[in-house]
Order: sequence, then structure tokens, then C-alpha cells
Amino acid sequence: MSNFKRATLTGGSPRPDVLAPLRMTQIVLEILSMILDYVTVTDLIHFARVSKRMKEMVYDDTRWVQRLRYMDCWSETEARKRAEAAWRGRAGSQGLPHEEQAERTGIGVVGKSPSSSSNARQRNGSKTISDVGWEPVDVSKEDERSILAKPKEGANDGFDAVPLSSHASRKTTLSTTSLDPLARLDVFLQVRSIRGRARQEYGKIHGALNQYYIDAIACKDHTTAIVFRTYRDPDQQAQMLANLLRFENSDIAQGWQERLEKLQSLVDTFETAVAREFEQALETADIDGRLRKYGHVLTTLNGGQKGVDLFISKSTTIARKNELGDPMDCLRLGSPSSISLDESQRFFSQLSTSFNEQIGIIDRVFPASVKAASTFLQRVGKEVFSEYISTLFDEAHRIGTEPYLKAVSGTYQQSLYMARGLRPSKDAGDEFHEAIDRVVATVFEVHIDLYLSEEYSNFKRKSEAEVSEWERQLSEQDAWMQSLHMTNVNRQADKRDFLTSFKKVVMMPVNVLPAFPLSSPFGGKSATAKALVNGEKLQTSSRVPSQLSTRPSTPSMINGISSANGTTTSLAEPPTTELAAKAAIMNSRLEGIRSLFSIEIALNLVHAAKSAIERAGVFYRAQSQFGEDARKQCQLIFVLLVQILGNRHVKAGFDQAVDHLTNYDPKEIQNHGHTEVKPLVTFLELVNVGDLIQQMLDVFYEQEMVATRLTDRGDFLDPAVKEKKRFEQMLDERVAAGLNKGIEVLMSEVEFLCATTQKAIDFNPDASGTASSDDMDIGPTETARRIVEVVSSHTRMLVGSTDKNMLDVFNQEVGLRVFTALCKHLKRQRISVTGSIKLISDMNHYFTYVQALKNQNLLQYFIALRELAQIYLVDASDAKELATIIADGDRFHGIFRAEEVYEFAERRADWYQIRPKVERAMYGIGCLVM
Repeated sequence: MSNFKRATLTGGSPRPDVLAPLRMTQIVLEILSMILDYVTVTDLIHFARVSKRMKEMVYDDTRWVQRLRYMDCWSETEARKRAEAAWRGRAGSQGLPHEEQAERTGIGVVGKSPSSSSNARQRNGSKTISDVGWEPVDVSKEDERSILAKPKEGANDGFDAVPLSSHASRKTTLSTTSLDPLARLDVFLQVRSIRGRARQEYGKIHGALNQYYIDAIACKDHTTAIVFRTYRDPDQQAQMLANLLRFENSDIAQGWQERLEKLQSLVDTFETAVAREFEQALETADIDGRLRKYGHVLTTLNGGQKGVDLFISKSTTIARKNELGDPMDCLRLGSPSSISLDESQRFFSQLSTSFNEQIGIIDRVFPASVKAASTFLQRVGKEVFSEYISTLFDEAHRIGTEPYLKAVSGTYQQSLYMARGLRPSKDAGDEFHEAIDRVVATVFEVHIDLYLSEEYSNFKRKSEAEVSEWERQLSEQDAWMQSLHMTNVNRQADKRDFLTSFKKVVMMPVNVLPAFPLSSPFGGKSATAKALVNGEKLQTSSRVPSQLSTRPSTPSMINGISSANGTTTSLAEPPTTELAAKAAIMNSRLEGIRSLFSIEIALNLVHAAKSAIERAGVFYRAQSQFGEDARKQCQLIFVLLVQILGNRHVKAGFDQAVDHLTNYDPKEIQNHGHTEVKPLVTFLELVNVGDLIQQMLDVFYEQEMVATRLTDRGDFLDPAVKEKKRFEQMLDERVAAGLNKGIEVLMSEVEFLCATTQKAIDFNPDASGTASSDDMDIGPTETARRIVEVVSSHTRMLVGSTDKNMLDVFNQEVGLRVFTALCKHLKRQRISVTGSIKLISDMNHYFTYVQALKNQNLLQYFIALRELAQIYLVDASDAKELATIIADGDRFHGIFRAEEVYEFAERRADWYQIRPKVERAMYGIGCLVM
């Protein structure tokens, strides 16, 4: 590659940029175009005459579209539709002959000029707006006719004169000086949005209004303005002044602020005069005459806002608002620390009547376009409604929380009823009712947060106080009981032998408790719970007295020991020893299991929650803007109800009941003649009370939460749903724990009966030496009958109070434990062949009871137990047959293994005689003497 380099040129001038003049020209044109935006229309037309280039700049359609937009006379949608229609018309005319199309358009035909066309305008025969040198004139020296005189002839400026009157022919052209004054009033209605003709459309407005505009800003005396001399009717004067204000928006030339102030001064003077006439007509109540007339004049001028404000300020609803009602009457006429909403209802009724009267007048005075009713509604809501409500709420809150809560919820309901009774203005439609709802929501919005907070706090405070009072009464009752029993105890002697006395402390016999029906006292608990929640009276029936008698109520300690039904039991002589005193204390505690939690407390809490949710739910049911906050607060109230009722009341009661059951010892009971275990009976009463409380919560949840759509039972994340499930789980766990402890107590009673009532000669009559098979009773023994009576009496108590699944589990658990206790009992007995008849009768008696439970799994155990009794009926001479029975596992359905049956066989009275033969038959072993 060569090392050629371009030589550097030196000397001479640089080459000029050929595009520089074009760039400079473009910059100048842009600057010039910006300057033209701020000159008057007259100067624009004069400037367009300078050159063809300047004319194109002035005639640019975007310049005139902008001015039309300033006056709100240009619709882009309309312009687009017209352009599309014109395009479709041109596309359809392409098939016409060129001569015909040229004849129609007036261009492009040889030998014809545009002026010779039938549709062409006469360029010199029509005068345009720009031909007149519109300069400020002194109207005091000229009359109206000289101002409206025909302009002098001049060059065409491009503003074609077009007909403004609907009666003029389309082919007839009118000059601006021949416009009818009435046509000038409707000039804006004649403007169309056509692309490419924005200048001509603006020319219509300019030719009709510019003379009046120049005169309005030039006159020194408002009374001499040409507007008022041309138009004598106030409505026409208002229309022209409104047109001038609208036309002034297109005036963007230098000094437009001063011109606007002068025009506005003229308009304000006219508006003040009309407003004075309007006020006088308002005072004389000339509604359909002058008041209606001048109301429409003000509306035509600037929308009528001044007339609306004047009417509202003079309306009786606002001017005489103190006569509608005094918020203090709601507090003065009610009882102390309470509120009477009858007075607030009277206020809303009078407000509704007065409002409807004023709306009727508004409809007669103002046109529908003014929206005077909405403005009046806003003013009434702010100056009358809100003031009354705020004063009432402040005073009610000062008196107490309950009056405040009732006032907020009650007045909100009353305001909604009043809103539905207000008369809508004409042509208002649904917008009027929506506006009313917004006003009501605005008035209550400032109070809703405090109200919801107070509602929750008030319920929490009342609920905790209710439960605390119940706990205090129980504690005081227990302390009083201990003090009463320990009154006559010689503590000095007990202190000397404290260890001995402590070891002797056992529970003494339980006193007779009120009768408890074998069937559930709440067999109809669903209807009962619903009636209790709704505050209805229970229907009287044979079961109600029993139910009410066992219903726990507030403890009382007047002249005796309080019982569950509120009655008192007079005390015997207090014990004189610490042993007897502590036994009596434990006895009273076992009796008081049924009152560890109360339906009365649960009802009070449920009713308090119901009142709170119903008050707060009003805001949600009204579908207001703070309805979601009200719904969440209702859920929190329900959650708090479940927590207090569950954790603080029911759970604590069950825990104490289980603790009392743990201390029960049937060995210390002297009288076992009853068929019930008293602590277990009492606990089952408590279970029924807890079940009724759960049913009450279920009814309350369905009626107050689900039915009102405050919560969704299918939403597992809903706080109310989660808390309700936790309560049910807690109740099931506590009932299960208590029933488990109760079953242990029941089995202790069963074992005690087996140990104390079963005689040795029942199953081995040969031991007495006087047994005879002729006089032997083949029925069940007394022990078997009493065990079945005790167990069945307790299992029947749960029928109807729990669901079938839980009842089956309970019965199966009781049956299995009875089975275990009977097996242990058999292994402690000596059974002869003669006594086996009694044993078989006992086993059949147990089998019949279990069969009535209809539990097939449990029944298999007692079938095996009945088969087991057969081994004692085999004679000693049939030892081989006995061995076959013992080794037959299928005979006992797998319940007993052969080793276990062998252990039972050892309890035969003649076992040591037949043992070698049985073992030889079973195992092939034995003793052989050679």
C-alpha cells in the first residue's frame, strides 16, 4: 500500500454552508409563528396580506382550532366523524365523469373559473369581518346604528360570511352587519367542528361578538353599554354577557388581563343587580314570578351559583335550624345516664319535612342543570345535620359509654330512614340518593373510629366484670364455707397431733344432691339455646322444671349453703374436729361442681355481644364506606366473647371439676345404696351445661354472624371461624378429660361394689355346707344387678346431650373398663360347679345390658366373657372336655388366649383335684408312679 496522504490546503476562505440560509429561515418562521399567537385577530388578517407565505402561516388551521378550543367550541370527535364521512364521499365520487365532478366542485374545467360556478361564492360581493378596521371606538359619541353600519369595501381576508339564522337559505350569504341580534345570542350553537374550516367557524363567532366585546371593555359607564341598549330582556342580556365571557377566552393578545377585568366588572355589576332583584323576590315569596325569572337569569349568566347560595342562606331549613330540635332534649328527657332517641327521631322528621319543602321551591325556581338540590343537600348536611349529631355525641359520651353507643347506632339508623324519605329533585335520578348516602357517611365518618373502639372496649369491660364477679362470689362462698366448717374446731389439740390428723383427712359421704333426670335435661337443647339467645321464654313442659332447677345461677350464701338452683340448704351443727371439717368442705365442693360455670353468665355475655354486634352491624348492613371496618369489629367482638366465655369461664370450671373428681374415694363412702355416683352425676350435669353453652354460641354464630354476612363459615382463615373451632376443641378436650376422670371414678365404684357386696358363697355355695340345689336362685347376684344399675344410670345421662359418635366412644370405654374390672373380680373368686350357675346368670345379665348399647365391638368382649363362664360348669369327671375348652381359642373370638383361660380355670373350687388331668390333656404331662 502506498503512503499517499491528502495534501493540506492552506489559504483562501472556508466553503460556505449551503443549508445555513434555510436553517436561518426556518428559525425565523418559528419565531414569527410564536409571535402571531399573541396578536389580535385584526392584526392577523393584516399580516396575512403581506405575502403568500404569511397568508399560509396565518391561515394555518391549527391556529384557529386552538382558539376554538379556548372557547370550548371544538370537538375532536365530531371533527373526526366529519372527516371520515368526507373521505367516504370522495371515494364514492371517483366513478363520476371528470366534467361532472369538476362542475360540482367548480374547479379544473377548461373555460370556467370558480366564480362562474353556480356554487361559487362572489369574492367581491361578500364582505368579511377583517374588512372592518375594528379599533376601539367611543360609544358615547356614536350610536348603535353607526357601530353596526356596513363595513367599508376592502380586500378579501378569508373570513367568509355565512348564514347564522336558521331561516336563511343555504345559498344566501349575509354580512356580519346584517345579523339579527337574536341570532347573535345563539352564535355558539352554529359552530361546527370541521377540519380545514376552523378559521371560517371562528369567523362566525368573531363577526357576531367582537363588536360587543370591544364596546364592553371600552365603555366607561356600564349603563351605556351596547349590550344593555340592544337587549332589554334580562335573560337576553345575561345570555350575551355569558357569550362575551366565553369569547374572551380566545383573546390571548397582549393586555388580555386588563380587558378581562373590565368585562368581569360589567358582568359583576349586572349580576349584583339581578341578585338584588332575586333577594327581593325571595323575601316576598314570589316563587313562580320574579324569583323563578331571576333565578333563570343568574343561571344563564354564569351557572346560577350566586342565586343558589343566596337561596340556601335564606332558606328556612338553615336559617331556622334551632327550631328543628335541640340535641340536649335526648339527654334531658331520658332517665339518668341514658338517652332517649324519640327526640332525635322528631328532629329527623322535622328536618325531612323542611328539606322536602325547600326542594320543591328549588325545582320551581332553578332549572335542573344547576344541580341546586345537591348544593343545598351539602349545606344542610354540614350546617344542620352534622352540627346536631356532633353536639349529641359529645354530650352523650360525657354522660357515659352506653348512651354514646346507643346514640351513634340509633341516630345512624334514623338518618338512613330519613334519607329514604327525602324528596329528590327533578331529573335527579339515583344520583340524588347516592349524594344523600355520601352526606350521611361524611357526617358519621369522623365519629366511626371512636365508636367502634368504644363498642369493643365496652363489651370487653362488661364481660370481664361479669366473669370476675362470678369468680369473686365463688371464692367468697368457698372461704365462707371453710370458715363456717372450721368454727368449732379445736386447733390447739390439732396442732399437737398435726401429722396424725393430716393422715386421717379423707372425704366424708356425699350429701344427697338434687335429683337429676336420667335422660338429658337438655334433650331439646337446640330449641332451648335458640330461645335463650333470643331472650324468649321457654315453653313449659315436663322437662323444664328439672332443667331450670339444675341450671347454675349466681351463688348465694344467705343462711345456709347455696345450691345450684339458687335455693339454700340449712346447715347442721358445724363439725368439731378438723377431720370432719375438711371432709365437709370437700363434700360441699363436690356438690358445687355443677355451679362452677353458669348459664346465667353465658346468657348475659351472649346478650351483651348481641347488642354490641347489632349496633355495629348497622354500619355494615347500610353498605357504607366504613362497612368493612364495622364488619371486622363485629368479628373481634365475637372472638372476644368466645375467649372470655371459653377460657375464663368454661375452661376454668371444667379444670376445677376434674380436680374435685380426682379427690373422690368411694372407699370412704358409707352409703352406697344409690344407683348414682354423686360426683360423676354432678359432673355430667356440668357437661350438659357446657353443651348448652356451646349450642347457644352456635345459634348466636348462625343468627348474628353468618345470617347477616358478617363472617363466612367457609373461610377457614376468618378469625371468628378459627376462634369458634378453638372453643369447640377446648370444650371437647375438657369434657373428654372430665369423662375420663369420671369413668375412673365409676370404675372405682364398680370395683368397690365387687369387693364389698359379692359374697363368697355366691359362686361357691358348697363352702357354707348348707347349700342345696333345690332352693338355689338362678338369677343374677345382687352385685351384678347393682353394677349394671350404676353403670347404666350414668351412660343414659349422656343420651341426647352429646352426638352419637361421642356417646359410642364413651359407652365403649365404660364397657371395656367394666370388662376389665369383672375379669379382675373373677380372678379373686372361688367358683364351684354349683355356683357357676350364678356366675353364668351374672354374665348373661352383663351381656343383656351391653347388648342394649348396640355396640358390636364391645359386645364381642361380653360374648367371650359369657363363654368363659362355661368352664366352671364342667364337672370334675370331664377334665379332658375342660382342657379342650381351655385350648379352643376360636371359642372366645380371640379375646382370651389359652394361657388367660387357664388362669381363670385355676379359680375353680376343685382345681387342685382336676389339675393333673387337665394338664395331661392339654400338654401330655403328669405324674406316673411305677
